[in-house]
Amino acid sequence: MSKLIPSFLRHVGPGVITGAADDDPSGIATYTQAGAQFGTGLIWTVFLSLPFMIAIQLVSARIGRVTGKGLAANLREHTPRTFLVLVVVLLTVANTINIAADVAAMGEALQLVVGGGEHFHAVFFGLLTVLLQIFVPYRRLAPILKWLTLFLFAYVIAIFTVHVPWAKVLHDLVIPKIEWSSAYWMMLVALLGTTISPYLFFWQASQEVEELRLKGQGGGHSSIALDLQRVRRDTIVGMCFSNLIAFFIMVMAAVVLYAAGIRDITSAAQAALALKPLAGEFAFMLFAGGVIGTGLLAVPVLASSAAYAVAEAFGWPEGLERRWYEAKRFYAIIAVATIVGTGLSFTSIDPMKALYWSAVINGVVAAPIMVGLMLLASNQSVMGPFVSGVKTRWFGWLGAGLMGLAVLMMLWDVWPGH
Repeated sequence: MSKLIPSFLRHVGPGVITGAADDDPSGIATYTQAGAQFGTGLIWTVFLSLPFMIAIQLVSARIGRVTGKGLAANLREHTPRTFLVLVVVLLTVANTINIAADVAAMGEALQLVVGGGEHFHAVFFGLLTVLLQIFVPYRRLAPILKWLTLFLFAYVIAIFTVHVPWAKVLHDLVIPKIEWSSAYWMMLVALLGTTISPYLFFWQASQEVEELRLKGQGGGHSSIALDLQRVRRDTIVGMCFSNLIAFFIMVMAAVVLYAAGIRDITSAAQAALALKPLAGEFAFMLFAGGVIGTGLLAVPVLASSAAYAVAEAFGWPEGLERRWYEAKRFYAIIAVATIVGTGLSFTSIDPMKALYWSAVINGVVAAPIMVGLMLLASNQSVMGPFVSGVKTRWFGWLGAGLMGLAVLMMLWDVWPGH
């Protein structure tokens, strides 16, 4: 066992952490709502999005490793400033709303398990994640995040506590069921915005930069080539893991909640509570524990990705390995985003509606960001001899087109008078 622990820490990298952070409590709520509202009718989306998700995360990580700079720093040098500022503002807004949903869900989940006040628990989790990021350097924070990825296996175990009609699941997985309604298209955009999220692009690229700083490696061709092999393996495993967990969550919601006539889920914690009388105590505890564990992983990723983006956009010192007084504005963004997000859980704002629109914002802003990243990844003056391969570029461009098409379909369907 002592040999397995360091081996696990060595082989799990930014790609797996990024994939796990994608299945945060707000993502769990979105996947659960999709399953509760449409049954197994939307499970095909998690595998449709997988190759595009892998491609864009590979591009993001590749840009970070080859250039030694985060995405916003690269976009600042090669795109109009107005575009970058708009992207960073929308990213920060969406991330703050996500943090609010995640912290609130963690507080609710802990209340369901041990009692007490959900707001007290939410404040506790908010402060804990801020202190972790400010006072624990990246070299010690990264292993903590790696171990938190294991909480996602709770959803793998949970699916085997209920009866699943696998024949129907596989049928709906292979043969998509399309509905021409605004609710369907908005849910599709929300799912794509949750699965292919801009904050994940910024986070993974910045973590490659952090890893590079820790290793103290230069930009030698052999060093970069070796690292890019690791990046590829790590990212593919991380994205497959992420989408597999999303698949299990949607199937669980479909076969338990949808089958029971429960169509409206407002949070991941409510999903856990709804499962209790239908799937049993064990499934409830697994679901609730998963919400807390994934929240502790995702909130630092959300807050830090916003901080990386803003700091890089304005040329400020950044990095989780830096001490707080060496990057005051970077850490201030982390603190403000988390505190504001925690504060939103005390308001009367409908968390599911806020989360839903956050996912839609992510979907809308993802397409132009993906275009920008693909242009960077194909630019030899940026990437040198390490421009992305033909297959990655094809899937990256197709992913941007898919995201743009889904957004256009949603806007067309909700357009007044249509």
